Amino acid sequence: MIVGTQKPFEEIWDMVKDFKRVLVFGCNTCVSICHAGGAKEAEIIASMIRIKAIEEGKEMEVKHAGIERHCEPEFFEPLMEDVKTYDLVLSTACGVGVNFLTGLIGAIPVYPGINTSFYGAVPRAGVFTEVCGGCGNCILHLTGGICPIVRCAKSLLNGPCGGTNKGKCEVSEQIDCAWTLIVERMKQLGKLEKLREIQPPKDWSTDTHGGPRRVFVAHIADPDEKEEK
Repeated sequence: MIVGTQKPFEEIWDMVKDFKRVLVFGCNTCVSICHAGGAKEAEIIASMIRIKAIEEGKEMEVKHAGIERHCEPEFFEPLMEDVKTYDLVLSTACGVGVNFLTGLIGAIPVYPGINTSFYGAVPRAGVFTEVCGGCGNCILHLTGGICPIVRCAKSLLNGPCGGTNKGKCEVSEQIDCAWTLIVERMKQLGKLEKLREIQPPKDWSTDTHGGPRRVFVAHIADPDEKEEK
């Protein structure tokens, strides 16, 4: 199972404040179980954005929706035509969902509403493609919905290395250069100039503090309560 925590509202507002029509799009599987990003949480976030927009005197149309999973295409199909009518989709799915929807939606930005924290086991054999590292400090709104941390072989955060060749990674011709994908995506969104902005160093403390990570939902679990052995 994928676990996440909701981004601080101040960060969410800073991402969405300049858009006119916003859809807060929830995922009703993994992140709903940890009370971070299901349809209920999407509804609450949408309400908070509407209230903040009124306070700031901004004209915004903010809707919410939810589907069973953001990592499989068939769940999107009934809603995609409506989803594509918005200026921005704020996804409360994990980083996998943000990456996946980014690949389906065309020239509409998809921003993360939660920080993906870590992953549980999937006991069934299959084919899986890693698109999110669960670093706990999501920057997908800065990179066009494409994660450079896991999709770049070197996890580069400042653009492509000298080894990229015709859109492919020097590690293998079968691997797309993540930064080529990011640049092309930002061109599609008309946001290429955003890549020239200097960003502060990424906070890796959410990923590297040592030991198995845990997220406690305060109204469900007491972090000070001793667990049964």
